[in-house]
Amino acid sequence: MTDQNQALPAQGSDAHEQGEQQNHNNNQTMESLLKEQDLNVDLPQPGEIRTGVIASISPSQILVSIGAKSEGVVSGRELEQLTAEEREALKVGQEVHAYVVNPEDANGNVVLSLKRAQEQISWDNVEKLVASDEVVDSKVMGFNKGGLIVGVEGLRGFVPSSQISAMRRSQSTGDTPEQRWQKMIGQPISVRVIEVDRERRRLILSERAASTESRQSIKERVIEELEEGRVYTGRVTSLANFGAFININGADGLVHLSELSWEHIDHPREVLEVGQEVKVKVINVDREKKRIGLSVRALQEDPWKARVEKYSVGQLVEGVITRLTKFGAFARLEGDIEGLIHISEIAEHRIEHPKEVLKEGEVKSLRVIRIDPEQHRIGLSLRKVDSAAFADKDFKLLAAEFSADEEPEAPETPEAPEASEDSQGESRPEDPEPEA
Repeated sequence: MTDQNQALPAQGSDAHEQGEQQNHNNNQTMESLLKEQDLNVDLPQPGEIRTGVIASISPSQILVSIGAKSEGVVSGRELEQLTAEEREALKVGQEVHAYVVNPEDANGNVVLSLKRAQEQISWDNVEKLVASDEVVDSKVMGFNKGGLIVGVEGLRGFVPSSQISAMRRSQSTGDTPEQRWQKMIGQPISVRVIEVDRERRRLILSERAASTESRQSIKERVIEELEEGRVYTGRVTSLANFGAFININGADGLVHLSELSWEHIDHPREVLEVGQEVKVKVINVDREKKRIGLSVRALQEDPWKARVEKYSVGQLVEGVITRLTKFGAFARLEGDIEGLIHISEIAEHRIEHPKEVLKEGEVKSLRVIRIDPEQHRIGLSLRKVDSAAFADKDFKLLAAEFSADEEPEAPETPEAPEASEDSQGESRPEDPEPEA
């Protein structure tokens, strides 16, 4: 009995310890789960578009579940932007796209906009339509003095009168826009997107471009006949943020933004306009994908090449260190001419980063070791400034500079030696006669 009684407390103690250990493990598991949950939360970011589900609808707000910890709200001005028809079409449980206006307002709510989300998606879609050359079937929804208003992807597009088909123009009679276009509202129309400018909310359409007969067959024929490197005269048919489309003999080719000019431009409209006639060079023809690559700047003189004519491989130059990167340093030689000092050309010994030797803003003597006119690149070296391999070139350059500096000017009156002696006596001590 004594042994059993003594054993009981021990058993109770073990059970108590096991219980505490289990509680501790449970706590750890809960903490780790909470941490993992926090890490996996996909928090909304301003400007992004989320796919959500409508949780509730009231006269003052719409709650949308977007997968975050709290629901987003569409209210106030964002709610007022929706038309009565658009609000009536919304139902609880419906999947919608929502634009994140503010991930957390003063009340801790995620502020959403359904209208902005639809607009962003619509602009993305019409930009794709420019590149795809796709014809869109729509209806005339209005007009102004310059042409027709046509809806595309929920946006109001403009068809200038010059881009309306000949058949439709023949039906438009009268002196005022109302007389010419009013009767066409509601009529079906096929258009093609020819210009998109999201920032200016500009969407230009063409019925003529959409109704041209057998564009695909024409393009296939033209692609077979085009020659890379040859210059053609074309007409600008459409503009987009990424470049301009030029029609050559009935087929559209793309001039990428970078091929429009040697100077930096932000949009093709800075140098071109729809309908303009322009000479282009064919730089690429992909017959399999039926794509034509064109260039305008290839027909222009490259200003970079003219500016670097003064430099030659082996020449010593002065440069201002402008940027330090892990692979080297950039130095400005003159104007916007920059060269790269590769990390292997900075010092004789091994370095991990250019900052060990150089500082931004420093002026350094550098050696030109490479010039690539096609890629607009100049290779520079700091460690080869005193290299014996260039000693002969340095000597010749120095001698040429010395000769140019020391070459005397032709005297105005060579018959008067007195003037020559006075002007040269101080700088040429050997001129006076030596003493006896």
